Amino acid sequence: MEEHWAEDGGRRGRVLRVQLANRVLGHFGLRLDDWSGRTYVLHDRKGRSAVVSNLGTLWVEAERLAGRRLDPLDPELVASLAG
Repeated sequence: MEEHWAEDGGRRGRVLRVQLANRVLGHFGLRLDDWSGRTYVLHDRKGRSAVVSNLGTLWVEAERLAGRRLDPLDPELVASLAG
């Protein structure tokens, strides 16, 4: 498995990245879980899931699982993150 540059920071960094990613993904009905500190599992509200090897592939998998393009600059998302 190839290491992505955003994966630095050890276990604590990984936990913080998952928490931050879930603030964004939750807006789109998705949730990210850490799986044994080696990979991630992305879930939707319908019970479907996808294994995500690193943060570099997360957004592509999120859009695939959601079945639509996800706008990270969606005004409602930006407002929820600011508040």
